[in-house]
Amino acid sequence: MQIHQLKRKNKNKKSRIIGRGGKRGKTSGRGTKGQNARAGHKKRPEIRDIIKKLPKKRGYKFSSIKIKPKVVNLQTIEKFYSDKQVVSPATLVENKILSREEGRLPKVKILGKGEINKKINIQDCLVSKSAKIAIEKAGSKLNTNTTN
Repeated sequence: MQIHQLKRKNKNKKSRIIGRGGKRGKTSGRGTKGQNARAGHKKRPEIRDIIKKLPKKRGYKFSSIKIKPKVVNLQTIEKFYSDKQVVSPATLVENKILSREEGRLPKVKILGKGEINKKINIQDCLVSKSAKIAIEKAGSKLNTNTTN
């Protein structure tokens, strides 16, 4: 016996053929019943329902587009810095009070929680009104263009 003389054990199963002709019998490849079997069926895409449920207001349930500054209070500065030292985003990262964001120095805002008695220099930081009053009262220097 050679390879061209081999025969199948089971013959190929022929598909059902109905009297109207055509290659697809019975349900014509549409399964059975329901919306999908009907002519002109239009199913609503699932992703549309997901999109519809998303909130329409910008910023709701999502982080804001604007990058917010990192907050540092006066009591933290009082604790980690001594007289005549410079407080800037770079020194705050060096002292491990803040960490870098995606390899960049973070924007910093100093808030007025706590007291400060040391004379320090503040550079490149946003400062709140209450913090500005406390810093100037202690005799420290503000080398920033921006105060909020």
